[in-house]
Amino acid sequence: MTIRKVLSAVVAAGLGLAVTLPASAAETKTKTEFTFGTLRAVAPEVAKVQAEAWLKKAGKLDQVAFDKIWANQEATVLDRTLATLELGNADAKAILALAKNAPVDAPKEVPAILTDAKQDTFFRANLTLGFARGLTNGRVYEESLAALATIKAEETVDPSSYLFHRAVAEHALIKKDDALRSIVRLIDDVTDAPDRYKMLATIMFLDMSNWKRDEKDLANIKRLMDNSERRLVQARGGKITQDIQKKIVFRLDELIKEKENQAKGGGQCNGGCCPGGGAGSQIGAGTIKPSSPAPDSGILGGDGKGTVDDKKLKTLADNWGTMPDKERAKAIMEITKDLPARYRVVIEDFFKSLSNTSK
Repeated sequence: MTIRKVLSAVVAAGLGLAVTLPASAAETKTKTEFTFGTLRAVAPEVAKVQAEAWLKKAGKLDQVAFDKIWANQEATVLDRTLATLELGNADAKAILALAKNAPVDAPKEVPAILTDAKQDTFFRANLTLGFARGLTNGRVYEESLAALATIKAEETVDPSSYLFHRAVAEHALIKKDDALRSIVRLIDDVTDAPDRYKMLATIMFLDMSNWKRDEKDLANIKRLMDNSERRLVQARGGKITQDIQKKIVFRLDELIKEKENQAKGGGQCNGGCCPGGGAGSQIGAGTIKPSSPAPDSGILGGDGKGTVDDKKLKTLADNWGTMPDKERAKAIMEITKDLPARYRVVIEDFFKSLSNTSK
């Protein structure tokens, strides 16, 4: 059953998932898309012949060691292929070791040998897949996706592994359309994809069908927060992480302003969504009317609703690692004051993640 039939059954059951499917390989044929059921793993005996030919070409054939690798029928074809590459190339062994260590020491770039189109296709495609698989398992999604983008599924001995790990990385990085395409190809195009891949791919598919388009949606902000925390834990606090945090701060600011406008205007301003506290919001009784702007470095005070402007949020995010614990606690209290509990929890978790990774 194709994923479209699964979705149709769900819709027919009355669940009405709001998702637009990308065209399948059967509906849209391009240079990189294939018709239904044309991809499958390379048979073990065929992969063995290809691996042996590569070893001979590299001048590294150790027949005893090679036969031992391929006699292990418990190992997958991909794993036996990768073991062969390690046997014949020192760079391959180092790259796969790097990928295996990704959860502890996340690679910051794709090794040059994997992007060198002059390398043997069998060698480069399968080594790239092995590298990307290790990174995905270690939650290093950016470099995993960058590596997979340099090869094609049909160049590897295991197309299902390629499409599955690509979909996982795209899903984690909130690349919905790309992830949907990879999942459709995995389920519709690969005839022998493992059941565990198809099951997890379907779960990701159904999860994304519930993603809302509104960037201020709490679940969308939470996904950005998860990526920010993941990168900080991996000691990857560079420009990409900073850009993610800027998005979080901006969207939190917009979300908080929206909730404040709803409270001040009784939800009557454009459906309760006056952007930036503009015209239409009503100032409620008891709200402090300051005689001068609050300084950027201080915590806003007063007896009204908890408010914090975009400069304040940015200042807090930038300086969180150097702030004393008491100031952090006071800042979180001010930001989340009078917000619904579900908003408080997410915002507190985000700033606490900054606290945990800065120590």
